Amino acid sequence: MKYDYLVVGAGLFSAVFVSEMRKAGKSCYVIEKRDHIAGNIYTEEKNGISVHKYGAHIFHTSDKEVWDYVNGLAEFNHYINSPVAVYKDEIYNLPFNMNTFSKMWGVRTPEEAKAKIARQIAEAGIKEPANLEEQAISLAGTDVYEKLVKGYTEKQWGRDCKDLPAFIIKRLPLRFVYDNNYFNDRYQGIPIGGYTQMVEKLLADTEVETGITYKDFLARNDRIRSSAEDGTVPEYVEYDKILYTGMIDEFFDYCYGELSYRSLRFESDYLPDVDNYQGNAVVNYTEREIPYTRIIEHKHFEFGKGDGTVVTREYPADWHKGDEPYYPVNDEKNGALYERYSELAKSKPDVLFGGRLGQYKYYDMDKVIRAALDMAAEELA
Repeated sequence: MKYDYLVVGAGLFSAVFVSEMRKAGKSCYVIEKRDHIAGNIYTEEKNGISVHKYGAHIFHTSDKEVWDYVNGLAEFNHYINSPVAVYKDEIYNLPFNMNTFSKMWGVRTPEEAKAKIARQIAEAGIKEPANLEEQAISLAGTDVYEKLVKGYTEKQWGRDCKDLPAFIIKRLPLRFVYDNNYFNDRYQGIPIGGYTQMVEKLLADTEVETGITYKDFLARNDRIRSSAEDGTVPEYVEYDKILYTGMIDEFFDYCYGELSYRSLRFESDYLPDVDNYQGNAVVNYTEREIPYTRIIEHKHFEFGKGDGTVVTREYPADWHKGDEPYYPVNDEKNGALYERYSELAKSKPDVLFGGRLGQYKYYDMDKVIRAALDMAAEELA
């Protein structure tokens, strides 16, 4: 079996690349270590509710071409992401906007809110922030930091804000309008019926093998090839190039050391007798003492569709080899280490590295699609 590309991973990046290759007459063989396709945007149905198995995914973009692209794969609703934050017995709107400031201080006008924040920044007297805590206070003042930034950030990173570098927070979006729309992008929504259908369409007519790692695939391929008496075995997969969307350091057997990642753990419960658990799709919990960062109630992504409700608590976790890596830790140390792997990748002209793990970069979904389209176009040029 001869293919133009072996594609490692069946997530969004790979699926877009494969679809573009197929349109151009190229063949791909896709392998995926999980038992399903669609990567972290995988959704599954539970009593009529589309459950985001690996955390909330809200599609948003200002790229008209990408928006048209995804709307060719699914019908999108008009969901607007408007999370709320719980701090002790207080509830605040996110992102930080006039509804947040009015609840926090009793102010009504943008001028009042700006004056309050400016006063707190001046009182802190931070000229050159030495860590994340000082950086956040110098941007938003002490109240916003203490109630809405500190605990949540420490849970995400597993470290005290005083021990985190300042550059992690380059800015804090302060919006002096009464608008709870979390994203500024022109287009926003969620595919009716979930994301999995989109990847199924992208991978249609492509051979996909799930439940196998890249190393196990190579070992099996070598075993089959070496056991053949005449060198031709139907199950053997031949290919000209590889698209690898796994961890780039793992591909090179961690020869320069391990890149750092943050992991996540999810606890989901189906509540058949509860129609509406929290009144919102995403509720953040900003106290460090509460171990999870947020609770997702999936049915609100599709405006209450489904019987009962499904809620998921999201717990940040340290990453260890063998765990699922969710977020790259883009600090100076890991940036320098990734650059070494990136240079090493140039010695593999027949291997393409893509996606958040292959390129060690956090991607929103629209940026994943754009990057995959661009890589495919470059391959076909």
